[in-house]
Amino acid sequence: MCGIAGIIDFAGRPVDSGLLQDLCRCLSHRGPDDAGVWTAQASGFSVGLAHTRLAVIDPTPEGHQPMTDPSGRHVIAYNGELYNYRQLREQLPGPFRTTCDTEVALAACMHWGPQALRRFDAMWAMAYVDIERREGHLSRDPMGIKPLYWAFHDRRLLFASELSALCRMPDLPREIDPQALALYLTLGWIPHPYTIYRDVWKLPPGLRLCFDADGVKQPEPFFQLEEPTGPPPPYPDAVRELRRRIETAVVAQRIADVPLGAFLSGGLDSSIVTACLARAGSMPVETFSIGYADHPRYDETQYAELVARHLGTRHHAFRLTFKDILDTVEPVLSHLGEPFADSSLLPTAMVSRHTRRHVTVALSGDGGDELFAGYWRYAGHHYLARYRRLPRVLRKGVIEPLLKVAPQARSNRLLDRLRQARKLLRGDSADALATHLAWARIIDQQQAADLLGRDLAAGATESLVSLYRDAPSRLREDTAELTPLDRVLLADLAIGLPADMLHKVDTASMLHSLEVRVPLLSVDVVNFAASLPIEYKMQGSRGKRILRDAFADVLPETILNRKKMGFEVPVGEFLRHELAPMYKDLVTKEALQDFGIRHEAAQRLYEQHCRRRADHTEILWALLVLCHWGNR
Repeated sequence: MCGIAGIIDFAGRPVDSGLLQDLCRCLSHRGPDDAGVWTAQASGFSVGLAHTRLAVIDPTPEGHQPMTDPSGRHVIAYNGELYNYRQLREQLPGPFRTTCDTEVALAACMHWGPQALRRFDAMWAMAYVDIERREGHLSRDPMGIKPLYWAFHDRRLLFASELSALCRMPDLPREIDPQALALYLTLGWIPHPYTIYRDVWKLPPGLRLCFDADGVKQPEPFFQLEEPTGPPPPYPDAVRELRRRIETAVVAQRIADVPLGAFLSGGLDSSIVTACLARAGSMPVETFSIGYADHPRYDETQYAELVARHLGTRHHAFRLTFKDILDTVEPVLSHLGEPFADSSLLPTAMVSRHTRRHVTVALSGDGGDELFAGYWRYAGHHYLARYRRLPRVLRKGVIEPLLKVAPQARSNRLLDRLRQARKLLRGDSADALATHLAWARIIDQQQAADLLGRDLAAGATESLVSLYRDAPSRLREDTAELTPLDRVLLADLAIGLPADMLHKVDTASMLHSLEVRVPLLSVDVVNFAASLPIEYKMQGSRGKRILRDAFADVLPETILNRKKMGFEVPVGEFLRHELAPMYKDLVTKEALQDFGIRHEAAQRLYEQHCRRRADHTEILWALLVLCHWGNR
């Protein structure tokens, strides 16, 4: 895994190699093993590429990037892994000079053009240029596992793996986008194609950005899910086929010339990936988990250790104190290129740091919740339907008034249940998507209006609804037969998964030069999972039905039947106590006003939170992260 950056200048101005070297230094954590720059000029067209390498496949100097073909006409800067590179190599004209996947990716783009991307079983962000024809493309893998930021300014296409690197480009405007800011305060993260800056973009998953001598084209999709060709297979057949595809994906993603292991949280998804990895090889798998010594409620290590013993892995469990977590707040927040308020970034960074001491590559179970309906918000539709069957006088006259005045806190199980119940009722809408988005928000519509003003808050809601309503048709051409919950799952797969979960994992792991692979997001697995009816995935309020049944014979029953537990940090308590000085120092009236946020409204939320009249953990953490970012 690597870092890439570059400049395509459509006025033919020379690209400063010193700037490219600076970009390499900025991205060195993504690729500490090697770095390189490449420049070229044609008539009215110049190119400069920068690359930092984390050497995983063929870690010899032969894999140096940017990589050109022997003629020097074609060049690639590639951040990713091409798992089927050996099969593609047999289909391509040679000869090949290396044994690395990058040369195969380059040869594929030369031979098949942009259509090569459809053949990749891979995760990637890539820049490919044909300097003689003055054309090429940027692209990002179908699931959005690897990030790519871009901007077009002063007749230059600028791009990088991280926003912080892109912002080192001279003269790039960095004006805050109010709409992106409102989306951030609504969700805690910024969905593609937006970034915190106006006119700077994230390339969405499964899109390529083509260019030629005349300039940059509109981003266009190269990937859609396969359309089902008939009725779904009978459930027992589907169970067997799903298992075959997951096992195949894990085997494909074992390829590495460096030490490889797996994250093992003790949850279903990571346990399945670890089980497939263990069954595929003869040596014990290196597995890694973290827990919390100070708070058993947030600790899952006992389940991870149960799976490790069952599968015979060489397990490494790291138990952290709350001081360990607090000590990582400053360095992690200082690394962010734009505000990102998913607090599970902190433990993900810590487990990545510990894991990197032992291996260079780790397999992860990410993606299982979005594919197989594992999150509580999918089950929430079931619970909400049952709640609506209660007499209206009981709901409106007793339950809901009590919930409005009840204290809330995550540190206490009963109070946390009250918080969840209150959030459940926030989504009481007849429209499944509206309900889902109400649960996805970190603040409700009124709180957003109090912080941002009614117009900006309403605009963020409209943008969010539009993004989610359009998302299923971006992934699948025919959406007419989809159930409302199927649409919600596809929207999360297209938007929330890459912009939140996968962004978090990439940020945390690459900070520590660790490559993380996600076999459940192999296109082969995703195509099959997305074709299955919702009843194969959910049974009543229980998600991941088919996933559990597919691996029922290889995992302990305790793991198969345990409830999902998030990768949480007690940030709400920290904000009341340990992080209170930091919060008060950063989230000031002046800092908030710089972002157009009303200090009085933010102060009310903080006071309610400190008095335990409400739990505002997500929005207060988002404000802290935002002001920390702005302070830099």
